[in-house]
Amino acid sequence: MAPIPDRSISAAAWQLASAQEGVVSGNQLRGLGFSAEAIRHRIERGRLYRLWRDVFAVGRRDLTERGRWMAATLASGDGAALSHESAAALWGIRRGGVAPIHVSVPGERARHKGISFHRRTLMPPTSLVGSIPVTEPLPTLVDLAAHLDLEELTKTLNEADRLGLVSHDELASLVESLPRRRGIRKLRILLGAYSRTDSNLERRFLRIVDRAGLPRPATQAEVEAFRVDFFWPQLRLVVETDGLTYHRTPAQQAIDRKRDQVLVAAGFICLRFTNVQVRLEPDAVVETLRATAATLGTRPRR
Repeated sequence: MAPIPDRSISAAAWQLASAQEGVVSGNQLRGLGFSAEAIRHRIERGRLYRLWRDVFAVGRRDLTERGRWMAATLASGDGAALSHESAAALWGIRRGGVAPIHVSVPGERARHKGISFHRRTLMPPTSLVGSIPVTEPLPTLVDLAAHLDLEELTKTLNEADRLGLVSHDELASLVESLPRRRGIRKLRILLGAYSRTDSNLERRFLRIVDRAGLPRPATQAEVEAFRVDFFWPQLRLVVETDGLTYHRTPAQQAIDRKRDQVLVAAGFICLRFTNVQVRLEPDAVVETLRATAATLGTRPRR
């Protein structure tokens, strides 16, 4: 009969598994004093369940998503870290349940079914979330920018901001250090690299106004003691072109809300379009302006 580790060694293995979302590697077990025969015995007895080569669930086959993420990083070897969509899900800025599991690794590794490897010449900064090694939020956002569309990237960036995981200045610095990286242009747009007072943005919006069939508005007009971007006196319509929520501080957003409330109370309609909408979604802006103008054109005057 194969020798069975003593109680102290077994207790150490259970403690390790408990700290690692219910999983351990064969290397870790051997480091605790388990022989190959003892590991095989526990597999046969149903105390260890093989997940990937030399990686096991302890005590039960079913794992949480965090357990699968932990197991994937163990299966990927030293220096591996959860990354891309899987890292975003762990940080809470994207939904989970996405297959395969994405792991970044420093160099070549053996392939494993269900794990998508991203080989890195230089590994990005990583942290531990619980026991799970994971790329930090900033490099995770850069990784995601390469394949997410602008709308999904916007949601992800705003969620990271809401959770306090990113700094605008730190992300801007990282973006500028990676000028040729795929997806960087999208991040530059979302970071507000184009100022809301940029004359090019104003010209773009005025071209949209022409397409919508509206008369040209007054620009930088004063309405109820506020300076607004675009104003149609005959429609009592105000339009502001904003940066995204991400790089507008809570204080700035509160000021914007109060300003809109004052204008609405005075009988004006306020629309806000992000720089991204003006630059990349002009058709939607045209339709919104047309529909609003049609409604306001039939509204009784105050």
